[in-house]
Amino acid sequence: MPTWKAFEENTVTHSVAHHLTAIADLMTEYGYARVSDVARKLEITRGSASITLKGLKKRGLVTEDDRRFLGLSSEGRRIALSIQARRVVMKRLFCDVLGISPDQAEIDACKVEHLVSPETAERITRFLRFLGAGGRTVSKFLEAYEAFDETCDHSPDACPCCDIDCLTAQAIDLPDTRNSSTKGA
Repeated sequence: MPTWKAFEENTVTHSVAHHLTAIADLMTEYGYARVSDVARKLEITRGSASITLKGLKKRGLVTEDDRRFLGLSSEGRRIALSIQARRVVMKRLFCDVLGISPDQAEIDACKVEHLVSPETAERITRFLRFLGAGGRTVSKFLEAYEAFDETCDHSPDACPCCDIDCLTAQAIDLPDTRNSSTKGA
């Protein structure tokens, strides 16, 4: 299967992830959740929340009692907790290891929390635990990382990460930096 098709295999969309985690958060904070509460928390219309929640009820992820209080099925709760944990893991990676600002780390973690595989989330968690354990090896690793000269001359031929084009330039959307042998190709 082509890699890009794996995206379609995700259990939930970005919107669904937010609806499930909103219900989980509301249940924790207030002990209940209603459609209007979910809409308010997500800053969307009640109608929009209602449409998404209707689909989640059909999928068996969200429950609703006679008084119109929402809940999560065991599967819905499992998914919500998994997404919340992945958000924390990704935010810690972005902030604590990569030095991204907390606000940007929160935005980026939110973007990927429901896309990261369990295997990747587990390996990142393991890596964070390794760093948190400290010790000489970790200290030396962190010192080396901090001392690393991160400047990039945008020369793919001199970079162990790049191939034909400068990945740094492409990642931050700089003008075309392809080397002269590929220009016009």
